[in-house]
Amino acid sequence: MSNNYKNLENSMNYEEIHLKAKSGLSALIVNSLLILLGIAGFIYGIVLLSNSGGNVFLGALLMTGGILYSFIIGPVLYAGLKVLKPNEALVLTLFGKYHGTLRGEGFFFVNPFCVAVNPASKTASSGSFGSANDAAAKDKISVNISTVQFTSKKISLKAMTLNNEKQKINDQLGNPIIIGVVVIWKIVNTAKAVFNVDNYNEFLSIQTDSALRDIVRLYPYDSFDNDEEKSLRGSSLEVAERLKEEIQSRVNIAGLEIAEARITNLSYAPEIASAMLQKQQASAIVAARQLIVEGAVGMVDMALEQLNQKHIVDLDEERKAAMVSNLLVVLCGNKDPQPVVNSGSLY
Repeated sequence: MSNNYKNLENSMNYEEIHLKAKSGLSALIVNSLLILLGIAGFIYGIVLLSNSGGNVFLGALLMTGGILYSFIIGPVLYAGLKVLKPNEALVLTLFGKYHGTLRGEGFFFVNPFCVAVNPASKTASSGSFGSANDAAAKDKISVNISTVQFTSKKISLKAMTLNNEKQKINDQLGNPIIIGVVVIWKIVNTAKAVFNVDNYNEFLSIQTDSALRDIVRLYPYDSFDNDEEKSLRGSSLEVAERLKEEIQSRVNIAGLEIAEARITNLSYAPEIASAMLQKQQASAIVAARQLIVEGAVGMVDMALEQLNQKHIVDLDEERKAAMVSNLLVVLCGNKDPQPVVNSGSLY
């Protein structure tokens, strides 16, 4: 799977072009002064044309130049002024071709015919998406979009969070489990994010769901019999690291970098939760009983050894067997023992 994505990435390799833009403040001042100068020239041209002895050619030239710059060229040049905040970028195209990416905070001037492109500008850039097949999640997204207006074509370079809806997936043993993940990501190549995929937000969400299913199928939910076996519950850090690598291999084509992937929810599906709880309880009881028996045998062995070393009482094999039986009953019993006082002879 990763090789296919690598081949696709190589075939759609867009290198980001860092655009060196001019100062927007200087362009604003110069353009505004030229517009005022054009208006003055337009007025002066009218004056020359109105006077009988004036230069008609110069007046017509000043009027035409003033009209062109003050009402057409000057306003068009204002479209080239761009303001960027920290960790923002603009991907610009010029007549359909990739022109460059404008990065860095400040006030800039670019070619006024450049168009900013961001196909994900109409979706929630925070990354709060549900599963691609979850209708309720889609409704939630549409509500979020309707409450927020996304008119800017700017691309955020900040670290963002993707919190997909919980999914029902079968683990390695075929048990259905409910699992949810959170992914911390950011854009590192704006050209790939804009031109290689239709919508990098939805692309990341879908690829995260797909990678999660592939990784979960490789591990059981829990390891009951073998403590060294890797499991989703016992090896969460290893599973998260492997999930991060799998997602990263899938989203390289979109110019995204995965900083972290963590499991936020992990539980059995409701239809088997009760049965698996009983299995866990039974395993815990067996383990506890095993520990109790091992401790009781050790205590009995220690008691017999000390009685023998200190010569407190000489016990034959029958008495040792009776003593061992009584001690094991006392130490391994579920209830407190009821002592029996023997007032007569032991024989």
